[in-house]
Amino acid sequence: MAGYDRGESTMGTPAPVEVGKEYDVKIEDIAREGDGIARVEGFVIFVPQTKAGDEVKIQIDKVMRRFAIGHKV
Repeated sequence: MAGYDRGESTMGTPAPVEVGKEYDVKIEDIAREGDGIARVEGFVIFVPQTKAGDEVKIQIDKVMRRFAIGHKV
């Protein structure tokens, strides 16, 4: 996840997800780094240890301006 540290900001439109909250998502794609990609209201969430097609419950660990990082619960 070290490649995801750019772009952190508190300005702009608020993200539709919050740190610590849980969401049921479907993994739609795989990022170059191998993490699964899910979306909540179009907002990208990277989820390690998932693959395309997985339907999982995740918890949000970090919210950036353009994406979030979560984990399976």
